[in-house]
Amino acid sequence: MDTSPIPIIKAILPKVPLIGKTAVFHTLGFSEHSKYWDLRTELIINVLRSFITDSPPRPLSQLQRMSIKGPEIKGRIWVSKVTMPKPVEDDARQALFKAIEGLREQGEEKGGFVEPDLKPVEAEWIGYRAGAAKGSAELKISEEQKYQEMMKEVESPTTVLYFHGGAYYLMDPATHRPTTKKLAKLTKGRCLSIRYRLAPQNPFPAALLDALLSYLTLLYPPPGSFHTPVSPSHIVFAGDSAGGNLSLVLLQTILELRRQNLKITWNGEGRDIPLPAGVATCSPWADITHSSPSCSTNKKYDYLPSLAETNTSERYRADSIWPSSPPRKNLYAEDAVLTHPLVSPLAAKSWEGSCPLYIETGQELLTDEARHVACKAAKQGVRVLYEEFETMPHCFAMVLETLPASRLFFEGWAGFIKQVTVGGGEVVTSGKIVKPKTLETRSVEVGKLSERSDEEVLTKMKERVRVMSGEQPDPMAKL
Repeated sequence: MDTSPIPIIKAILPKVPLIGKTAVFHTLGFSEHSKYWDLRTELIINVLRSFITDSPPRPLSQLQRMSIKGPEIKGRIWVSKVTMPKPVEDDARQALFKAIEGLREQGEEKGGFVEPDLKPVEAEWIGYRAGAAKGSAELKISEEQKYQEMMKEVESPTTVLYFHGGAYYLMDPATHRPTTKKLAKLTKGRCLSIRYRLAPQNPFPAALLDALLSYLTLLYPPPGSFHTPVSPSHIVFAGDSAGGNLSLVLLQTILELRRQNLKITWNGEGRDIPLPAGVATCSPWADITHSSPSCSTNKKYDYLPSLAETNTSERYRADSIWPSSPPRKNLYAEDAVLTHPLVSPLAAKSWEGSCPLYIETGQELLTDEARHVACKAAKQGVRVLYEEFETMPHCFAMVLETLPASRLFFEGWAGFIKQVTVGGGEVVTSGKIVKPKTLETRSVEVGKLSERSDEEVLTKMKERVRVMSGEQPDPMAKL
């Protein structure tokens, strides 16, 4: 791996004036964020925001290649790379299509997406390597031996099925090893981190099909698998951002298949599709359309591009993967399905019968959609733990790892996972808002987190789709 600092220096040099201005304004108290953030936090967020919103357009394929490079495997981490084979039958694929059709609005036309093929899915088993030193090299043994060595250190049956973030077109299990290692350490369990197919080459529902195959492989491993069957009571779906979306839509898929009383023929046997023990999300992207008010009102706390900065035709130079063929407006899905519950779970009509949910967010662009999902699920009888960190940006605990608030978040995330998989009492619905500097908390009623009606939410989503497709101007872009 190239460890030269030159590319980093070249990238940072143009940001020196911004860094200097931020430091001066923060130190003198001229920055409004100095009340909430320390200097290091403000520097990181401002520079990160500048990289995302002010960089000149690049080919999407170049950005994608750059984004999937992970750190060298060394130190206190086990990584065992696996490939999960596709099943003999096409039943899992057809079941997904039935779930998609079953969740459509009444009278809505079928289709609106390209049907993906079933393909083998790559993944990484991640465990905490307690006996290693910080700089210990990866052992030169087979992937199966790495898995066996990892399992010698796993103390709990907890298994986290992890889906990385990256807006469905960036990142990789390799980039999220620090996160999955931390979850494995805190839960004393293991993570299976999935390399799902990325958009725009593989639009909806390719990633969801890969997620479904991964879950079924955990439950019912085919011959040659490293692992033995995992009880659903020991499995939690987890993910950040787009991975939080994928966790929620996989749950919605299972809920719908159970409503339809479907079994899946899987490698020669009819199999039930049980619910996992829980779903645990960090800053989940529940609305692909970005229709919620917080997508504009919380811009000052976030580094994500706001509504006015999300025009893909201006952000990316044309290359072999974008614009797509045939062309579409959205990187992840066709306009016709952007408000479908398996694309944007904010539009889901029912969470009834769900396993417990953990939903965490900052005061970010995606806050309102996280609030609405948590509120709706709680009203429908689902046990929900909701945590919101004031003035904190998207996925802050992964970007600002040394903050006390970040440590508190990871403890809560892992604590929920342990609670639903290995005991520690039944989850009781509760919500809290945390002040990041003092860690003071105040309780909130989860069932009152959102004042918007489902009709209002869906109407706003459909308006955003019309804006994104060019059918009408965007009034929110002026805010």
